[in-house]
Amino acid sequence: MSTLSKTRSLGRIARVNATRLGRAQVRYASSKSLEETLAGVIPEKQEQLKNLRLNHGGEKLGDVKVENVIGGMRGLKAMLWHCSALDPNTGIRFHGHTIPDCQKLLPPAPGGKEIIAESMLWLLLTGEVPSPAQVRDLSRQLAENGDLPKKIADIVDAFPRDLHPMTQLSMGVAAMNFESEFAAAYEKGIKKTEYWKYAFNDSMKLIARLPALAARIYKNAYHPDTPLPPINKDLDLVGNYSNMLGYGDNEGMTEYLRLYIALHGDHEGGNVSAHTAHLVGSALSDPYLSYAAALCGLAGPLHGLANQEVLRWMLAMQNEIGSGTEVTPEQIKDYLWKTLKSGSVVPGYGHGVLRDPDPRFIALQDFCDKRPELESSPIIQLVKKTYQVAPGVLREHGKTKNPNPNVDATSGCLLYHYGLTEFKYYTVIFGVSRALGCLSQLVWDRALGLPLERPKSVTMDEIEALIKKA
Repeated sequence: MSTLSKTRSLGRIARVNATRLGRAQVRYASSKSLEETLAGVIPEKQEQLKNLRLNHGGEKLGDVKVENVIGGMRGLKAMLWHCSALDPNTGIRFHGHTIPDCQKLLPPAPGGKEIIAESMLWLLLTGEVPSPAQVRDLSRQLAENGDLPKKIADIVDAFPRDLHPMTQLSMGVAAMNFESEFAAAYEKGIKKTEYWKYAFNDSMKLIARLPALAARIYKNAYHPDTPLPPINKDLDLVGNYSNMLGYGDNEGMTEYLRLYIALHGDHEGGNVSAHTAHLVGSALSDPYLSYAAALCGLAGPLHGLANQEVLRWMLAMQNEIGSGTEVTPEQIKDYLWKTLKSGSVVPGYGHGVLRDPDPRFIALQDFCDKRPELESSPIIQLVKKTYQVAPGVLREHGKTKNPNPNVDATSGCLLYHYGLTEFKYYTVIFGVSRALGCLSQLVWDRALGLPLERPKSVTMDEIEALIKKA
C-alpha cells in the first residue's frame, strides 16, 4: 500500500478518540472535503446550543460591574465563540488543542516543517485534524480560486501609492462583495438553515484571494515596477503569498510566514477584529463586508500595530546601546528603566488577557532557535536578551499586571530580519492571517442561527441611579 493510500485509509476512521492532549481529544477527519466534514459536525453543535438555550438559559455566568461597563467590557462573559478559547494562564487553545499540540498534529506544507494556514483553517472550522491528503486538496482548491477578479485588480491599481496599506486592504475586501453568494441568495430568499453554506462559499473565496490582494497592495506601494508572479497551483496558500511578495526563494521567510499566519489565525472572540466581524455579521452582512469592518479595527494602534511599535523600540535601543555579544544585561536594564521613567510602556510585554508568557511568543522563540540564520541576527539576539531582563524590571516597576512577553515582542523583528522592512505593511500580513478565525466563526454564526447582537447601553446618570437603588 502506498503512503498516500495508507494516509487515506487512516483518514477514513472518522472522529477517532486518540491520545489525550491536555483537555482535548484528537478527532481525525474522514476522507471527505472540508465542506462535507463541516456539514457532518454542525448538527451536533446545533443540538448542543439548543440544549443550552432550553435547559440553562437562566443560569448566570457572572456579575456585571461598573468597571466592566466603563472599562471596555474587559473580562465580561457575553459573547459566544466556537473556534478557540483563551485561558489567562495556559494561553490559546483551538478546539482544546494548544499550540504545541497543533505543531505535532497539523500537517505542514510538502517539504516544510511549520503549521500552515490550510491545516489551521480545517481545525478551526471542524474541530478535527485533517490528513495530509485533505490539506493538499484544500491547498489546490484555494489556489484555483486565488486570482483576483479584474474589477478588483483595477480598483486596487487605481489607489494612490501613499494610501495606507490597511486602508487599501479593507477597501479591496469590501469591494469583493459585488459577487457575494450570501448576499445574492439572501436577496432571492433562502431558508435560515441554508445560510451557512453561502457564508462558507464566500469565506473560502475570500481566504483564497487575500494573498493576491495583499501582495498586489505591497507591489503597488513599494515595488511598482515588479510584476506579480502567477499563482502556483502546487503551492500552499502562504507559499504562494510569500512568492508573490518576492520571498519565494527564501525558505526561512516562507516558513516563518506559514507559522506566523497559522498562529495569528484566531485568538478567541473578544479582540477588536474578531468581535467586529462577529458584530457586523450578526446584521447578516456578507463575509466580505463583515471582514472589511474587522480590518478597520485591526488597523488601530491598540490592536494590529503592536509589532511595529516593538520593532521601532528595539531598533532605537539597538542604535543607543549596540547589538551582538557586546551588549550586557545591565545596558538593557538601564534602557528599560529609561523607557519606563519617560512615562512610556515597554512594547511587546503584557496582554489584555494573558498572565503568563504568550505561547505564540514561545513558539516563535523555538522557531528562532531552530534557524541557523537567526543565530547571528543582531535584532533577534537583542530580542532574546531583552526577554531575559524585561520581566524582572517590569515586576520591580510594579505597574504591569503581566510582565511577560506577548507574540509582538518577536513577530515584527523576524519580518525585519528577513528583509521586509516596510513597517506599515506588517498589519496587512496580520489581516491575511486573522481571516482564518473571523471567517470560520462567521460560518458558525450562521450555522448556529445566532441572532443580531444588541447589548444594552447605559448612561452615567443611569449607572448612578442604579447604584443608589441598590
